[in-house]
Amino acid sequence: MKAEVTVKENYEFRRIYRKGKSAVSPWLVLYCQKNRQGRTRLGVTVSTKLGKAVVRNRVRRRLREIWRLNQDVLQPGWDIILVARGRAVRTSYQKLNDAYLRLLEETGLLRKEKE
Repeated sequence: MKAEVTVKENYEFRRIYRKGKSAVSPWLVLYCQKNRQGRTRLGVTVSTKLGKAVVRNRVRRRLREIWRLNQDVLQPGWDIILVARGRAVRTSYQKLNDAYLRLLEETGLLRKEKE
């Protein structure tokens, strides 16, 4: 993933947590806030409580791939943070993908279909 499409800095994470919208599922928590850059950026957080480095990195890779494959349905210009919850370690890729799409719909980040 390119550096310009990631949220990296601590102050950016804190700003999005404090001022952004959020939605919750049993597997993920999604925080989002509009940015001024015109492109959507992603930040992923996986706690050390979920397991050792191999487990955390697997969850992180899955979440980044889900985001990458669903970029075309996202509205541009948002900062998104995905926080993995404990169940994300043992769940299937498809359930994570469905949960992600449902959270996008809850927060209003899905692109409107033009008729």
